[in-house]
Amino acid sequence: MSTDAAPLLICAVDVARMMGVSERTLWRLVSAGRVPTPLRIGRNTRWRAGEVRDWIERGCPASHAKA
Repeated sequence: MSTDAAPLLICAVDVARMMGVSERTLWRLVSAGRVPTPLRIGRNTRWRAGEVRDWIERGCPASHAKA
């Protein structure tokens, strides 16, 4: 098994870095429902790395907005 594999789940710092925004801005976007929905694992919040990458590649569409 290779240890070079990309992580399946990423933290807020990594998501913000991928988006080119501050962590605070990321949390504002989460509250507004404008980013992919994070997962809660215990007290930790993580995002599916592939989902975030795909979302960014599609131009960060606002389709995740709350109804």
